[in-house]
Amino acid sequence: MKGTFLLIAILTASIVSKAQSYEGNIQFDKKKQQAIVIEHNYPAQAVENAIVLKMEKLGYKAKEEKGIFNKDKGFIVFKNAYITEISNDRMDYIINVERKSRKESDESVLYLVMMKEGKNAMIEMDAENVGKAKVFLNNMLPEIEAAHLEIQIKEQEEVVTKAEKKLRELKDDQVSLEKKLQQNKTDQESTQKDIEVQKNSLGILIGKRKIEKQ
Repeated sequence: MKGTFLLIAILTASIVSKAQSYEGNIQFDKKKQQAIVIEHNYPAQAVENAIVLKMEKLGYKAKEEKGIFNKDKGFIVFKNAYITEISNDRMDYIINVERKSRKESDESVLYLVMMKEGKNAMIEMDAENVGKAKVFLNNMLPEIEAAHLEIQIKEQEEVVTKAEKKLRELKDDQVSLEKKLQQNKTDQESTQKDIEVQKNSLGILIGKRKIEKQ
C-alpha cells in the first residue's frame, strides 16, 4: 500500500514539474532568441488554443507566421501587447508550440519570446520580470485543460455525427431494400399470372396437336 502511495506521489511530482517554466532558447527571426519555455502533458493544439484564447480575451489578435520559405512558420505573434502580469511595458509576444516528439503526441513544449523595439526584451529584463513571465505561463494550466476538453468534446461530437450519418444511410438503404422487395413481390405475382396465361395458351396449342394426329 505504501508503495502505491509512493508511486502516485512520484507521478504527481513528475506532472507538476513538467508544468514549471524555465529559461531556454529558440531560433526566431534568423537569430537564437532567449525564451521562457514550459512543457505540458497536453497536445500542442490544446496549448496553442489556450494561449491564443487568453490573448484574445486581453484584446490581442494572433498573427501566425506562414509561407513555404518562411523559417518562422508556425510562430504566433501578438504585436504591441500589454500584459500587466508580466510587464508594465508593451511588447511583442511571440509564441511557438511544438509537439515534444514523434512518440509523445500528447506532450508539447511552449516557447515564449518577448521582443521590444526589435530586440529580445529578456536581455534587459531583471529577474523579477523574468519570474513574472514564468509565473504567467505556469498559471496557464487551467486554460490548457479547458482547451483540451473542448478539443475532446469536438472530436466526440464528430464521432457522434459520423455514427448518426451512418445510421441515416442504413435506414435509407432499408427503405430502398423494402421498396425493392415490395416491387419484387409485385413482379412475382405478375409473373405468376403471366405464367398461368402462357400455360393455358400452351395447353390449347398442345390440344390442337392431338386433334391433328387423329
